[in-house]
Amino acid sequence: MNPENVILGLVQGITEFLPVSSSGHLGLAKVVAGYKDASLAYDIVLHASTLLAVVIYFFRDIITLLFEWFYGFFNVNARRWPGWRFGWAVLLGTAVTAPFGIFLKPFVLNMSLNTLWLGINFLVTGALIFSSCFILPGDEPIRIKNGIFAGIMQGLAIFPGISRSGSTIWAGLVSGMSKEDAFRFSFLLSIPAITGATILEARELGFSGFFSALPEGWFIGAGTAFVSGLLSLIILKKLITNEKWWIFSVYCMILGVSSVTYSLIWL
Repeated sequence: MNPENVILGLVQGITEFLPVSSSGHLGLAKVVAGYKDASLAYDIVLHASTLLAVVIYFFRDIITLLFEWFYGFFNVNARRWPGWRFGWAVLLGTAVTAPFGIFLKPFVLNMSLNTLWLGINFLVTGALIFSSCFILPGDEPIRIKNGIFAGIMQGLAIFPGISRSGSTIWAGLVSGMSKEDAFRFSFLLSIPAITGATILEARELGFSGFFSALPEGWFIGAGTAFVSGLLSLIILKKLITNEKWWIFSVYCMILGVSSVTYSLIWL
């Protein structure tokens, strides 16, 4: 077994959910450390592992909200339940996100190898998280407009260095959600996006030769991604509810300044 595969699983699980941008870290690793991409099949497995972590962590919420949303089609009174609003907000947020991935993908691929752009995007992420410290806690219910706004921010997070979780949680807080609702909605919104992207990548690879393209010991890396992903979700929720997630702002600012400096001096 190649230890690098386990390291990849650990990095995937940690950076996928914490507001530090996994794509930005991957881009920096390629340029600065000469890191080589894992096989596409293994990349898909790691994304599926972290997706499973989200589903398990929010399993009770998913079942409850799905039931309330479906029941709303048959009972007018059920449309007052949170699941009805959550369901439509997630659907419309996903619909808003999709065009970003379709039309901006070629530009994003070039940006991922540009440390100047990566640094700027890390600074954007840091600024978003830092600004959230000055937002007064809200208790607004989830609405469709919240889903659309969060969907736009999730779409912009296709740019490497801009954190998906950081952007969507920020969008929820700005919209007046409570910290708990902003955290929960951010990751429920991520499920369709990650699922869709994973399926599209798998189709490009071709299902027939999928497992033959996986590296030796891939299941250990997948398990590492799953466990580290669950731990990241637990840690992030505690930091957000305790108003301490500003530490990620400091981290992203330092990384952003370092990336910009590196691009100006060494490249």
